[in-house]
Amino acid sequence: MSMSIEMPAVFARIGRRLPTPLVSLHFVAGLELARRLKWLSPPAELEGRSFAITVEDLGLRNCFTVKQGAFRTVWDGAPAELELGAKLADFLALMRAETDADTLFFQRRLRIAGDTELGLIVKNWLDASPRPAWLQRLSGAGR
Repeated sequence: MSMSIEMPAVFARIGRRLPTPLVSLHFVAGLELARRLKWLSPPAELEGRSFAITVEDLGLRNCFTVKQGAFRTVWDGAPAELELGAKLADFLALMRAETDADTLFFQRRLRIAGDTELGLIVKNWLDASPRPAWLQRLSGAGR
């Protein structure tokens, strides 16, 4: 089941005004919860690397790193080694395994910048990560 959501432009204008570390705190809390519930475990190759994920239609930029196998907010504003950007609906489709990063990239719906080798590691990791049952039910998979 594919989802098409158009967010009002006002959300992006507001989101771009929010401090990145404040936005990142919430995002990283979600990543950490997923890690602690064993839904998402970062591979060793991500240790010490920095990332930025921008939900473009919401104007939200999340910056984080992996330290000692855990997700941590980046506070210093340093440039990320890997930047990913897409609309909320496309990120949700990736999470639910309704589509893959290659498809979104070649359809120009996923923006990738920075370290290409790191990007490939992240892509392969996310493609191979199992999705929790509740996420599969939300997507309509298995019906």
